[in-house]
Amino acid sequence: MSTFDSVEKTVKERYTEGANEVQPELCCPVSYNTEYLKVLPDEIIERDYGCGDPSQYVKKGETVLDLGSGGGKICYIASQVVGENGHVIGVDMTDDMLALAEKYKYEIGEKIGFHNVEFRKGNIQDLALNLEKVERFIEENPVTDLESMEKLEAYKNHLRKNETLVEDNSIDVIVSNCVLNLVSPDEKKKLFNEMFRVLKRGGRCVISDIVSDEYSPQHLQEDEELWSGCISGAFQETEFLKMFEEAGFHGIEILKLDETPWKVVEGIEYRSMTVQAFKGKQGPCLDRNQAVVYKGPWKAVIDDDGHTLYRGERMAVCEKTFNIYKNNYTSDVITIEPKTEVPLDDAKKFDCRKDERRDPKRMKVGPKKKMTVLNGAVCDPNSGCC
Repeated sequence: MSTFDSVEKTVKERYTEGANEVQPELCCPVSYNTEYLKVLPDEIIERDYGCGDPSQYVKKGETVLDLGSGGGKICYIASQVVGENGHVIGVDMTDDMLALAEKYKYEIGEKIGFHNVEFRKGNIQDLALNLEKVERFIEENPVTDLESMEKLEAYKNHLRKNETLVEDNSIDVIVSNCVLNLVSPDEKKKLFNEMFRVLKRGGRCVISDIVSDEYSPQHLQEDEELWSGCISGAFQETEFLKMFEEAGFHGIEILKLDETPWKVVEGIEYRSMTVQAFKGKQGPCLDRNQAVVYKGPWKAVIDDDGHTLYRGERMAVCEKTFNIYKNNYTSDVITIEPKTEVPLDDAKKFDCRKDERRDPKRMKVGPKKKMTVLNGAVCDPNSGCC
């Protein structure tokens, strides 16, 4: 595989060209809400290189982070959706793309009636490091020997710790449009960990990217032209979902998978996929006598943490899982609170490793009665937590 520096250099060069001259081969057809395009200049619309529209899943009042924001098209669409009380941050590493996005920022803000967009220079796999500050430091402190190199590394660590480009737990929703695939394989795990870091608890990613039905062979990965063209760096379909899971996300869902491939190279099909994933399943499992009922149509389903929900059954879940279902999955489950609320301070530990049916009697009289388990055993409220 080519070195990451070589891949990054090729990507920068290609998207610098794309900022100054339209590159049709870098994008596949995407339909956007035309109402949000009316305020955008043709220069931004023409130099948009994407494969989906994650902005359609953004909500009013949210803080949005766009990874690889390019000329700012998705940012400016999202800014209109989130409204005056929302905020949009675009992160990109290419100077010419950032310049294009900044060029119309004031003009677009005046048209929509508020200014809620900002752009920051950084690598999406290192959202803690402000590259603009790094560049200024190098100008004032040229790297000429080992000592000056060590000084630079110390400054970069200082920035990551004390002047973070994107703060921990600060973002409601991360969007990205055909950019994650451009990151080197060695950096992709770090990229997903960074996304997880900056999201608030309960926050989510909505990512549109190119995926392949088969793994790209080594010789395709070594082709820098194909890499910068969103081909050979594409995630294999199942690998893409697995990356979210390994980083700690839950509720991973395919929102869209194009039927027709965008490109076919050596028989491998490359197409657009949009995925949604949530942060927030971490933390203690506490029993507050809550239950969820799976509506169907399947006889049973298993969630990411191994809970089996049987159709029509009142299944016992911990408070954390209950809130996840209540906030995100009411179209699939019914959430039921007990008649007598169990205060958090009185809640016992809940063992999420067991599938338990919630006894309706217990939900009526409070926490004193024990729940029954599907196999007939009794749940130990003091057992270990998942």
